[in-house]
Amino acid sequence: MIRTVFCREGERYTGFRASGHSGYAEHGSDIVCAAVSVLGCTCVNSLESVCGLIPEITANDDGLLAFTIPDTPDEAQAHDAQVLMAALHQGIADIARQYPRYVTLSIQERRDKS
Repeated sequence: MIRTVFCREGERYTGFRASGHSGYAEHGSDIVCAAVSVLGCTCVNSLESVCGLIPEITANDDGLLAFTIPDTPDEAQAHDAQVLMAALHQGIADIARQYPRYVTLSIQERRDKS
């Protein structure tokens, strides 16, 4: 199963993590894994090419893709990053709804330590 987690602070997305393999089909033929991977990689690449932000990325061959969006004082960059993350969330939610045995989606709220 692929477990996805969106990290948020209030209404603002701060990161994403996808881990595991769906088990929907054999390696190389798994459309569920491919769909989640394409959405995640496209979001990471777009954060850089569209927003000019370089996310902190962790990835490996065991099915892990995690990234954190860097803070920026630039309101346009921050807005565009949130639009990209909302699109990622929508895509993952659609896949999880269609393939609930293979993909989960959760939200992790960051709490202030003050």
